[in-house]
Amino acid sequence: MTSEDSIAHQGGKPHGEIDHRSFLAALPVAEKAALTGTSDRAGLVHLALHGGLILLTGALIALRVPFWPLLLPVQGVLVIFLFTLEHECTHRTPFQSARLSDWVGRVCGVLILLPFEWFRYFHLAHHRFTNIPGRDPELEGEKPTDMRGWVRHVLGLPVWWANARLLWRLVLGRERPAFLPDAARGRAEREARVMLALYAVAALTLFWSPVLIWVWLVPALLGQPFLRLYLLAEHGDCPTVANMFENTRTTFTTRVVRFLAWNMPYHVEHHVFPAVPFHKLPALHRLIRDELKVTADSYAAFTLDYLARRR
Repeated sequence: MTSEDSIAHQGGKPHGEIDHRSFLAALPVAEKAALTGTSDRAGLVHLALHGGLILLTGALIALRVPFWPLLLPVQGVLVIFLFTLEHECTHRTPFQSARLSDWVGRVCGVLILLPFEWFRYFHLAHHRFTNIPGRDPELEGEKPTDMRGWVRHVLGLPVWWANARLLWRLVLGRERPAFLPDAARGRAEREARVMLALYAVAALTLFWSPVLIWVWLVPALLGQPFLRLYLLAEHGDCPTVANMFENTRTTFTTRVVRFLAWNMPYHVEHHVFPAVPFHKLPALHRLIRDELKVTADSYAAFTLDYLARRR
């Protein structure tokens, strides 16, 4: 029996109508320790597979193999779902090394135009006040209220514009959100200036070769709608309450999607116990599945229901 199977079959699983705090309080200490154990090996293997697919697909595009334009959306999904790895790195859970998590998160941030140091504190505030209006910073962005708004949101152009403005505010030292502490603001601003310099260098390379346009920029634009659809399912139309079993949704999906999203479709599980690394979320799911209150059978099923409520 594997360690995860052992976790899943041990006693101590709470039952009944409970919230996330009582669920965690009922878990035995040994079980919590087993669930929260991080691993450089697990993280590096997953990163090698995800990053290897990006490099392979990018190489095929750069070589212009037959039908190479068909690979652009594939590359886009691979690149844009680095968001889920960057998100995981804010918790310092994908690797045992905190420094490795930080640097991987920064690289992901450069590739998808999302400053990592800023996003860490944005995301921690989201976890602290999940789905609470006026306190969860994720709720401050534009959310679709009708079909037209949904199309605009899913196309992803607003998020690119918002991230570009965010980067510029950080570069100028004008970004002052309540969730970003003074001690971290300097790091976030320095990171933004480095990012801007890297983008300037990348732009200069276009005078010699358009390869970055086809292996990175166009794919990212094409991949963003898939990420928008994925992210809407995490908390979209969930109750605005403090209980993580109610304000967050777990979406059942394929192994391919779980791989691309670093197991974050197990999203209730992640919010109930954020210290659990991506590779142990399936084990936590086996403990928690009887307590799940908000789920979707697939991303297609969620999207159809979401749109039906906006017609």
